Amino acid sequence: MKKRIIILAALAFCCLGAKAQDAVKQAATDAATALSEAPEIDAEPVKPRYWSYSAKLGVGFDMTSLSNWAAGGYNTTALKSSLDTKADYHKDLTSWTNRLQLDYGFLTSADKKGVRQKTNDRMYLESNWAYRTSKESKLSYSASFNFRSQFTDTPAEYLQDENGNWYENGIKSGFISPAYTDISLGIRWVPSTWFNVNISPLTGGFTICTNELLRKSYGMKLRSDELDPALGSSYKSALFQFGAQVKANLKLVINENFTYETQAVVFTDYLNEPYVRINWDNAIVWQLSRFVQFSFKTWLISDPNVTVTTASGEAKKGAVQFKDYLSFNFTYTFERK
Repeated sequence: MKKRIIILAALAFCCLGAKAQDAVKQAATDAATALSEAPEIDAEPVKPRYWSYSAKLGVGFDMTSLSNWAAGGYNTTALKSSLDTKADYHKDLTSWTNRLQLDYGFLTSADKKGVRQKTNDRMYLESNWAYRTSKESKLSYSASFNFRSQFTDTPAEYLQDENGNWYENGIKSGFISPAYTDISLGIRWVPSTWFNVNISPLTGGFTICTNELLRKSYGMKLRSDELDPALGSSYKSALFQFGAQVKANLKLVINENFTYETQAVVFTDYLNEPYVRINWDNAIVWQLSRFVQFSFKTWLISDPNVTVTTASGEAKKGAVQFKDYLSFNFTYTFERK
């Protein structure tokens, strides 16, 4: 009897196991059929980004404090700051690049109490649009806009009153005094990623001088030949120029931390010949660490319209202007590629 019970139990277990296996197989078959018959869902395409942005902020601070220092000297405090922002657009054959550079620095010294001596002051905006003639071409139709000026007034000299107090006397330059702005149309040649030349046979722009005292020094014309040339109010506030411009840009990336960048701009005026204005900017940048940067920058200007007071005190028209700037800065970069 026991043997029969065991045999019946084994037969029942086998039947149940076979049914379970059949159920599992049927479920797998149904799942595979459902997957094969399910509609395909396309993955949402990634939206392309045509814009890229970056902003590099630099701040430097220097302070010298002396107490019973036998070698002599003066207590000084210096602050320097810079901002370099870019916004670039690239799509198919069209590109639009924009760059704004701002620099400002000043120092105060115990030997000239009460005055702040400016060490650097510059604003420069560039906007360039280009349309390539074909995908393989290195030539593009181009249009560009440029603006140069500064933030604050620069005194001609510092003098002392009868009480020994220092004060600013005269003025060399100021906000929008002068300012240079132009719009140009032409052809852009880009033979490599590190070099390009923009040739613009149609370039029109203004030299602007809002300060009446400086208009004669920056080549402004008389409102009328009958007015007194000795008065600043006799001169126009802007000088229109129309001519041709060549702009060359070169940027060498030695490694990820060391770069050299230069730009040369040559402009000739069709309306006031012979006239050639040259602007040549250079910048050597060494990123010592993530937040510390060493930079050396130079600016050269040759403008036949500008009257410059030389180191000897002589007023010379068209003298070559040169400035260099060496700095160690704390920097921080915001970027979206």
